[in-house]
Amino acid sequence: MSDPELVRLVKPRALPAGAMTITADTAEREALAKRFGVTAIEALNAHVEFDTKDGAVLATGRLLATIEQPCAITRDPLTYDVDEPLTLRFVPAGSVANYAPDEEIELDSEDLDEIEYEGDSFDLGEAIAQTLALAIDPYREGPGADEARKAAGIVSDEDKLPSGPLADALAALKGGGE
Repeated sequence: MSDPELVRLVKPRALPAGAMTITADTAEREALAKRFGVTAIEALNAHVEFDTKDGAVLATGRLLATIEQPCAITRDPLTYDVDEPLTLRFVPAGSVANYAPDEEIELDSEDLDEIEYEGDSFDLGEAIAQTLALAIDPYREGPGADEARKAAGIVSDEDKLPSGPLADALAALKGGGE
């Protein structure tokens, strides 16, 4: 694995007293755009506040970004904003419970984004980068997508009308019930 593009180490024993703002510079945004397969990340900021609970560091806030990527249909450039809540839980390595493969467990909101770390710090930057990766829609469509589909003769499943004896019988039943 290559080095992370957005490194922001935080020491649990010396958490910032107030909110922390992370702003990715041009080189970091370019490297993340390459990693995530988008044309560009024009802006990337995160505002994070910290708290502790049960030996874990809780990081909550918002991730704001501007992404440019090609439309999934037309390949025309498409720019959009990402505004995602952040809820991360950093725990020391070895503190995550191990479950048997077939064991049924219930998760609450604090279990969903639990990140183990080793040593005396964790990388908040990489956690933010991974949150951004999940927010990017690789199949995002631009405003001209529907027209391009029509021009190519592509219809969606919703536009297709079923045909055949079963479809005729169902249509008759539906029509007779009204």
